[in-house]
Amino acid sequence: MAKIIAIANQKGGVGKTTTAINLSASIAASEKQTLIIDIDPQANSTSGLGVEDKNLSVYEVLIGTEDISDAILNTYMPFLDILPSDINLVGAEIEIVNIPNREYLLKDAVVSVNKDYDYIFIDCPPSLSLLTLNALTAADSVIIPVQCEYFALEGLGQLLNTINIVKKNLNPDLKIEGVLLTMYDQRLRLSSQVVEEVKRYFGDKVFETVIHRNVRVSEAPSHAKPIILYDAISMGAKNYLSLAAELLSKSNDNLKEREDDKN
Repeated sequence: MAKIIAIANQKGGVGKTTTAINLSASIAASEKQTLIIDIDPQANSTSGLGVEDKNLSVYEVLIGTEDISDAILNTYMPFLDILPSDINLVGAEIEIVNIPNREYLLKDAVVSVNKDYDYIFIDCPPSLSLLTLNALTAADSVIIPVQCEYFALEGLGQLLNTINIVKKNLNPDLKIEGVLLTMYDQRLRLSSQVVEEVKRYFGDKVFETVIHRNVRVSEAPSHAKPIILYDAISMGAKNYLSLAAELLSKSNDNLKEREDDKN
């Protein structure tokens, strides 16, 4: 059964899609069967992995006209598949608003492919929309990217409130996988201050890995490649491989704890 992780922050420009692409690629590089679901109408994860020719997308899956297995595409990277997004997703919220149990559409769709993957990452829109609710309802946990810049914590209270509402009403098992600090610039005192503030606010929920501001990471999407394929020796590649290792280690520790509890 796959571990399903939503990558969410209603604030734009925090490195959400960059993290979705590069973390999923780094996990796939560890030979874990990985699926990235692009549920953002901007479809940046889709284009960032070089997917252009697609007949189906997450849009058709959500409105119920196509099966998810028919819409999933292999990428050029071994162990990494994608359920692409499409501009039509903009209108999906209006189309599904009157469907019974509309918050469970993605969760119900993923059930049929859950066993085929080790990890499923969901790239959420930069808003607390019905699409984001679908992602949070389908997910086991959430990664929250937070940029090391002024107003870093702005709006996070609203996101945490949404997560609590989802836990209470839709998905009681939803957890915060971790808070990821992005766009860290060691030359700036402000970046260090933000790191301290976020760690004070979230404690041990903050990933040890910090994503540094890196030009090569910014360039990679224009070449439709994750950073580990675009420049494997860059700081950005090292950061995301480190994050993947931390996530895998954490998952193994949690699995061991559950096995110990059973015994």
